[in-house]
Amino acid sequence: MLCLKVTLTLSFFASLAPADALAQEKPVTPPSAQDTYRERKALYDQISVVSGVPWYYLAAIDQYERTMTKAHPKDRAHEERLTGIFFESSRWAGILNPDQQDKNPMSIALFGGIGLDGTGDQKADPENNVDVLYTMSRIASKYGISADDIGISLWHYYQNTRAVQRIQQFARIYKHFDTLELSEHAFPLPLGTVYSYRSTWGTSRSWGGRRIHEGTDLFAHHGLTVRSTCYGIIEIKGWNPFGGWRVGIRDLDNHYHYYAHLSGFEKGIHVGSIVTPGQTIGWVGSSGYGKPGTQGKFPPHLHYGIYRDTGLTEWSFDPYPSLHRWENEERKSKQAKKKISP
Repeated sequence: MLCLKVTLTLSFFASLAPADALAQEKPVTPPSAQDTYRERKALYDQISVVSGVPWYYLAAIDQYERTMTKAHPKDRAHEERLTGIFFESSRWAGILNPDQQDKNPMSIALFGGIGLDGTGDQKADPENNVDVLYTMSRIASKYGISADDIGISLWHYYQNTRAVQRIQQFARIYKHFDTLELSEHAFPLPLGTVYSYRSTWGTSRSWGGRRIHEGTDLFAHHGLTVRSTCYGIIEIKGWNPFGGWRVGIRDLDNHYHYYAHLSGFEKGIHVGSIVTPGQTIGWVGSSGYGKPGTQGKFPPHLHYGIYRDTGLTEWSFDPYPSLHRWENEERKSKQAKKKISP
């Protein structure tokens, strides 16, 4: 069966080799984001045929790994390549392997390494896109290819419930939209309405104990529409003593978007809902700083925060630069559409 899979894999990817060789021989124009997405999608589709793992799970694993590298760049350094999956040399080649740069599939297997040859070239290269993704597909399908089986396989590999949850969330988003091109963002309040904001991240707060302000406050009229800034999935919805009525959205960059002090939620929004940039999720309010239902302890505003997942914990970072960029991008997009329309 393994020989058959290798043969099939070779037939799928042999055509990719000349392009890789030419890319090394002469300089080429860097691919656009759309080109990169298309290449990744083609790779996911082809590995999916060989392994049986749905393409959106391969995409989700690859994206989760990419976010971990952004969070831990020094510990997960690897060559620039199409895939973001990272394997430690001891895991790829085998912890007892005297040659930690070993690419021989037979000796790797002998020393208990996980590296596999996906192209059929008799090499298991941890920097080869096909070898890396094929190896991960075998890990993900160890106990089967159903959603539950893949979840169990991933838990045994990562030994981290958060990692499994993130990958399952990403997979749902990719499956829902059936595309990788999901990087668009929107400003959380409708442009053209009355609002004001500035960078307030890191300032002190006293209610509930000494702490810092982990977001940006956008002051607006009570009841103004609050929108999702991203493609993502609702992770939390409900009451928080600090944030009042709040919503938490997880996006594909593994950022947690926190919307607090809402006056209410859009009908149909619930934990597990998939959202798009600009979609209404609630309305500006002044809830919080007390038991459920507490209102009016401060002027109406939206508290907006962003948190990065490091794998085991999350930490906030200043959302103001992103808010300012999304506001300008959306304004330019609207102006461009007005010029095109008759």
